[in-house]
Amino acid sequence: MKGLIFTYVMTYGGAVVALVNPFIGLLIYISFAIIKPESLWHWAVPRGNYSRILAIAFLIGWALQGFGNWNFGRARPVVWALLGYWGWMVLSAAAAPEQTLAWAFVESQSKILLPVLVGMTLVDSVAKLKQIAWAIMLSQGLVALEMNLAYLAGRNRVVETGFGGMDNNCVSIAMVTGCGLAFFLGLGQTVWWKRWGSFAAAGLMAHIPMISMSRGGMLALCVLGVVAFVLIPKQPKHYALFLLALVIGIRLAGPQVLDRFSMVFADTEERDSSAANRIKYWGYCCEIMVEQPALGAGPGNYRLAATERHPESIPERADLVEYAHSLWFETGAELGFPGLGFLLAFYLSTVWMLWRLLRSGAPLIPFATDSARMVIAALAGFGVSVSFVSLSGLEIPFYVVLLGAGTVKLAGQNALCISPTRDEWRAVGLIGSVDLSPVERVLRPGG
Repeated sequence: MKGLIFTYVMTYGGAVVALVNPFIGLLIYISFAIIKPESLWHWAVPRGNYSRILAIAFLIGWALQGFGNWNFGRARPVVWALLGYWGWMVLSAAAAPEQTLAWAFVESQSKILLPVLVGMTLVDSVAKLKQIAWAIMLSQGLVALEMNLAYLAGRNRVVETGFGGMDNNCVSIAMVTGCGLAFFLGLGQTVWWKRWGSFAAAGLMAHIPMISMSRGGMLALCVLGVVAFVLIPKQPKHYALFLLALVIGIRLAGPQVLDRFSMVFADTEERDSSAANRIKYWGYCCEIMVEQPALGAGPGNYRLAATERHPESIPERADLVEYAHSLWFETGAELGFPGLGFLLAFYLSTVWMLWRLLRSGAPLIPFATDSARMVIAALAGFGVSVSFVSLSGLEIPFYVVLLGAGTVKLAGQNALCISPTRDEWRAVGLIGSVDLSPVERVLRPGG
């Protein structure tokens, strides 16, 4: 009943508020995209158009307020990559052999890409960046909590039924992505309950790939640990917190988990059928990319194209070849090299600009560096884990990019620096030269 009340209040109350403040509607939309109320509380919440109602409301509110601010500053490459990926997807869909599958794919991706684009026009303050970070962390943490509670009650819900139409591997990807964000969000907090609440959420998320037996998720957690060690501030207290997280992670991984993870590094003779099939399907993707390098097989058309070329690979009791088990390979097969390039640019340009921001030495406010670290860590975990799973419809990495690109956007508007001098800003290649006096900087909107 609590889930039903929460869903109705947030949907209809949020829709009303979104007409006046579209950013609030966007935050609730992001939360619903992650928690999926109909799946999280499937016994209480009936299927409905909750996210659609919110989307319509915040888009109307956005239009009434003049469609936001389209000056993206130094975050322009991220927006261009998003628009390029979206536009190339439409071109590829128009040429796809199976139009129904292609346009269904375009529709599902548009439900993610449009809110990200709208969010970029609405982010104009540090407060909004913080709200995005907390909305992502709390939503993914709530899902992790429910999955862990079910596991403690004797039911491994992740393995048995998955979540929101995702299997155990896909759920693990979402958790690894959220784990990196939650850890660095907690690391930057000064209020104890916020810090340890974020750490607890990170621990709950990290436990999911272990109980789900997802080797890709486990490998991504290891990569996330290495990236986190590189990114943490070089102070004893931060090393201590990292060591604590590492000890807890090792303790949570039992012998069965370690045995399962060891199969990642097995040689050809010992590799199981699942791992062997992945390599085979990646080869099919490469064939399609070589034959159709520009537009690919079309969105959602990889399995049809692979089946035509290799009918002998159809699994028992199936009509088509399995998915490619890699977002990157499958995107290249379906959208060609340009489509894959745009998607990679969307993520990598965000990571690169945030890394430059961290290395710039500019006197940034604490949350600016916290945001950069959490986004880089989250996307590192995501990038590794989706190398082993086909999952184009996962929302959380797109919203993590929104947080990162929003940080870059505000940095370019001088909104994240502590009393900057003109020389300090010129020294930051990411931000460029500034010709405003200190007084003008203070008076400038968003400055």
